Amino acid sequence: MLTLRLTLALFVFLLVPGAAAKDDVAGYRWRNVAIGGGGFVSGLVFHPHEKGLLYARTDIGGAYRWQPREQRWLPLMDWMGYEDNGRFGVESLALDPSDPDRLYLAVGTYLHERGQDGVILRSSDRGVTFQRTPLPFKFGGNEQGRGNGERLAVDPNDGRVLLFGTRADGLWRSDDAGASWREVRGFPAIAKDRSAWARGWRELRPVGIAFVAFDPADGARGVPTKTVYAGVSTNETSLYRSRDGGTTWHPVPGQPVGLRPSHMVRDARGRWLLSYGDEPGPNNMADGAVWRFDPAGDRWEDITPVRRSKADAGFGWGAVAVQADNPDVIIASTFRRYQPHDDIYRSLDGGRTWTALFPRSGFDHASAPWTQDAKPHWMADIEIDPFDANRLLFVTGYGVWASTNAKAFDAGAEMAWRFEQAGFEETVPLALASPPQGAHLVSGLGDVDGFVHDDLEVSQPRFAGVRFSNTESLAFAGRAPQVMVRTGYFHNRPEGAVRGAWSNDGGRTWTAFASEPPDGEGAGQITLAADGKRAIWRPRNGEHHWITAGMGGRWQPVKGLPKTAVVDADRVDEGIYYGFDAASGKLYVSGNGGVAFQEVRAPVGEIGDWYRAEVRPHPEKTGEAWIAASWRGLLHLAPGKLERVPGVDNVMSVGLGKPAKEGDTPVLFVFGEVRGQRGLFRSDDAGRRWRRIDTDALRFGGIIRHVTGDPRLHGRVYFGTEGRGIWYGDPK
Repeated sequence: MLTLRLTLALFVFLLVPGAAAKDDVAGYRWRNVAIGGGGFVSGLVFHPHEKGLLYARTDIGGAYRWQPREQRWLPLMDWMGYEDNGRFGVESLALDPSDPDRLYLAVGTYLHERGQDGVILRSSDRGVTFQRTPLPFKFGGNEQGRGNGERLAVDPNDGRVLLFGTRADGLWRSDDAGASWREVRGFPAIAKDRSAWARGWRELRPVGIAFVAFDPADGARGVPTKTVYAGVSTNETSLYRSRDGGTTWHPVPGQPVGLRPSHMVRDARGRWLLSYGDEPGPNNMADGAVWRFDPAGDRWEDITPVRRSKADAGFGWGAVAVQADNPDVIIASTFRRYQPHDDIYRSLDGGRTWTALFPRSGFDHASAPWTQDAKPHWMADIEIDPFDANRLLFVTGYGVWASTNAKAFDAGAEMAWRFEQAGFEETVPLALASPPQGAHLVSGLGDVDGFVHDDLEVSQPRFAGVRFSNTESLAFAGRAPQVMVRTGYFHNRPEGAVRGAWSNDGGRTWTAFASEPPDGEGAGQITLAADGKRAIWRPRNGEHHWITAGMGGRWQPVKGLPKTAVVDADRVDEGIYYGFDAASGKLYVSGNGGVAFQEVRAPVGEIGDWYRAEVRPHPEKTGEAWIAASWRGLLHLAPGKLERVPGVDNVMSVGLGKPAKEGDTPVLFVFGEVRGQRGLFRSDDAGRRWRRIDTDALRFGGIIRHVTGDPRLHGRVYFGTEGRGIWYGDPK
């Protein structure tokens, strides 16, 4: 048998060679802007033998550990940097039942060609530090079936043994606590078959082995467990069992077919509960069931709480859980039940009768007011605390809800749910603005629209007036900063809805544009003249930039700009706009209010091959701007000259902040590479000297985007991430 052994790779925090000396690293205090959740929590895992030890995994935002004393979540993967881009989605999470200090994470976000190969992270100190082992294939932390699981499992009798069910590469095994892995050749080929694929956003993608479960009763401490189960996400024969510790596998007799299994949990009598759907979720599911399997005699029993109606669109079942000390207490969650709504069902008699929880539930939105109109959905995992039968938790597409009065509910009281997201930030910021008046920060985000952040430490209500799913572009008028514009995207676009809006109160309330440009799709990029009277909008996939002088009353195409150019407005002169074409590296300027642009010809050398760009006009001087465009560095435009800022090798984002004293050059913040060192940098003297202000131990999960300096607070900077929300830093 060909065995591929992958040796231990001890994780060492990244040490990037560069010119910056140790005393050049500026001391900063870093904090998340409080939003609360905002992304899909794809799984929760309690340790079975230590009270209060709970972990959460997410599809794009890393993993967290619950801190019972502080009543907060602690992020565990913020040490990851840019080189781990594509590994911040957690495919699966596993704990060692025999050692509460051991934690394992299978990290890897996408299966497509730009996705990186997956990595197994293993910790012996509850996620404080990690070692890592790469595997030679991709994981799918943000693919279809990401709420299934757990795919990664530790033998409860012998913690050296782990099994990992992959999406397209079969079953893998480790016998040395995750340090090295080999494929289990005896696992059925259906795990690699196209029947274990599902339709994702655009195409079929593999889902593979949805979960692995060891039977703890079939073994002794220090001796590997003999009986192991694995469920494959297929509507054919899907549940397989091994009685020799995972060497050979056979289908479990009598099992249901026609639906895909997603979760499997064991009750105190040694029986197993399984949830099923016709698709793996979360994007599609219209049928499903809940079954109980008793290994004694291989008996199956259908205990589905309620059936789909022929009159509705159907729904499936996301997850099932059972009380640790009472196998008759079971909960199960519906999945994609649009009418009347998703719900959780609870049984006190082993699944013979069920009660819906939500009709007699209250939801406390105080910790995150924006959740007031966010219905629970994508309930792919639910849990009963093994040490507190009163405590129930369920995940949604935007966070975690928890209750602590299940027994009171059983006696007739209302179930009380709290949005338990303190310290848990998973949003993807798409646009940030720090205006010189009003709130210090206004944000546009994926899935949850956007916020005016009057208090960075407290979650705020969402934008009012016009609601988008995503706010993708946001701008304010330099001389009238209470006037703002934004463009967005609707997941389900209302009839006649326009994807552009304006505000005259600093972003608190919004009014839809009278119309949108006649070509292009989606939100695209928008900017606003210094006086707030003209906007230029480039819709995504459009052939033109379009200008309006009446908030969408009439549009005309802008002349002289390639369609790929990024445009921003001068902050002082309402007649001046800047355009930069990332495809050609050419700079354009308009001096007639944005009606037409002309190319600026300046001797700065070859600047082509830039694939993305940002233009940041000077907040107080006309005709001056900084331009960032990835691997060709940072440009400075001033009247009469266009120069490359020396020493800046790569700029992914640039922001301008308040100078130390009035009249000085704005503080420059850059995420990229300066003199060979990658990080987040600050310069107080127009780029002559730079200081790195992030650290090797805190790198925010990888990509930093939308770097934005505060024009009123010297040294403060904001930025967005790929799944860990918005951060802000102040000098210590």
